[in-house]
Amino acid sequence: MADTPITARSPRDGIVHHASRALGAVIITVLLVGACWLVEVANYGGELTPEYGIQPHNVHSLWHIFTAPFLHANLDHIMANSVPLAIFGFLTALRGPGRFIAVSLIVIVVSGLGVWFLAASNAVTIGASGLIFGYFGYLLARGFFERRVLDILVGVLIALVYGTMIFGVLPGQPGISWQAHLFGLIGGVLAARLTRQRA
Repeated sequence: MADTPITARSPRDGIVHHASRALGAVIITVLLVGACWLVEVANYGGELTPEYGIQPHNVHSLWHIFTAPFLHANLDHIMANSVPLAIFGFLTALRGPGRFIAVSLIVIVVSGLGVWFLAASNAVTIGASGLIFGYFGYLLARGFFERRVLDILVGVLIALVYGTMIFGVLPGQPGISWQAHLFGLIGGVLAARLTRQRA
């Protein structure tokens, strides 16, 4: 019986692989943030906001949970969301486009449904903050579920730098959807659990 040859991977192969992943994550992040900015330009004047934002308890607007994250109220709103969306989106996308899409969809659905069920009926909710809190929750929880040292370190670093974000899940801040934040966070933790890979 012939021996099965073992092909050793060189350090260069590992570097190329990680560089490819990083480049892919950069492209995904640029597309994500760029899409928000393109929608902001298209929405100059705000005509799309009531049409495609989440209108709680309105069955006909339920599908707006997929459009609302890309809409923002004004330049200040999108500028405030762009940096954390880029940072958390990039770190999430490092695991590849398939995982990124799965995590994003889980977060969007959980966050959007939380808003749709619990927000006031006369409110229209828009913005990427639910997605941001989802990626935040995903990055915090990923190391716990996957037991990877690097993921744990990333989670600890994220907690140290952005830990005060957690107060955004509390109600009482005017103009802020705590429902989107809270359920985005929950969606991110759920996504970490559902998409986990053991080391």
